[in-house]
Amino acid sequence: MTTEGRAPLPSTSTFMGTPLLDSASARQPLAAILGIPFDCGTHPYRIGSRHGPEAIRQQSQLVRPYRAAYETDSPTESVALVDAGDVRCRPGDVDATYPRIQESVQGLLERSIIPITMGGDGAVTLPQLRALSQVYPDLVVLHIDSHTDAFPVPGYNTATTFTRAAEEGVIDVGASFHIGARGSTFVPEVLSHTESLGYKVIPFSAMREEGLMPLFRRVAAELEGRKVYLCFDMDIFDPSCAPGVCTPECGGLSAEEGLNAIRALSGVDFVAFDINTMSPPQDVGGITALLAATVMYECCALALASPRHATPRHAARGLK
Repeated sequence: MTTEGRAPLPSTSTFMGTPLLDSASARQPLAAILGIPFDCGTHPYRIGSRHGPEAIRQQSQLVRPYRAAYETDSPTESVALVDAGDVRCRPGDVDATYPRIQESVQGLLERSIIPITMGGDGAVTLPQLRALSQVYPDLVVLHIDSHTDAFPVPGYNTATTFTRAAEEGVIDVGASFHIGARGSTFVPEVLSHTESLGYKVIPFSAMREEGLMPLFRRVAAELEGRKVYLCFDMDIFDPSCAPGVCTPECGGLSAEEGLNAIRALSGVDFVAFDINTMSPPQDVGGITALLAATVMYECCALALASPRHATPRHAARGLK
């Protein structure tokens, strides 16, 4: 893996204090943290996701390695988690940054390491999908977000990530989900356009009607046997628990609901995780960054419970 496109970190600044990739103390990792400090810089009121990785790493020091329900197991230690530093991004410059993101993700995949990335705004997803599609040509996306990011507008930005992904054919659109859309949009007919591209769209209202845990257990069952990319936008949470996001929408999930939804996906064959849209300038007391770090911790548990890696001790434990 080349390091030209990545920026190294001091060992005292890593996610949860984990070793740096290729450091003397690192074991062969199953998963690696990769920061993507990029935003398009075009939002009229909220710019700052480029600072997300730094803030998440800082708050991750509050996340402890062991889970009470598992007593002695640590997801981060079990996946031999390492921190691969940050992609060398040039905020606002898609042409310069996208190839670097793609190269960095490809480097991890070449070493059979599962990427757990942290943005950055929602625009960082497309180059990751490009990298993953070369290894997993039938890649499926599970996108949990209050916006579909599949708007009928031109260009490469946070609103068009999944429009461009469908056009480029880097994912199996017909098997991919957008879950949680709610709130207001700047153009009409966004949900119908997303569905016209072939995606399965489950708005927030439908999620509530079906029930959070039944829905996510059903989706997990539908994804059985597929290689899945989890794209998790922090604005799925209500602003009361996650104020530091790019595009907040009132009426979202509580922290407990969101974390339980993630846990209900245990056993899905996830090949990559993408947690994005955390924006420190709008955060309050670091609570959004801490919640994002906790989501990433839970993603380590999902990686460990993947059918390719699970042992009897780490088998899926769906919530009742």
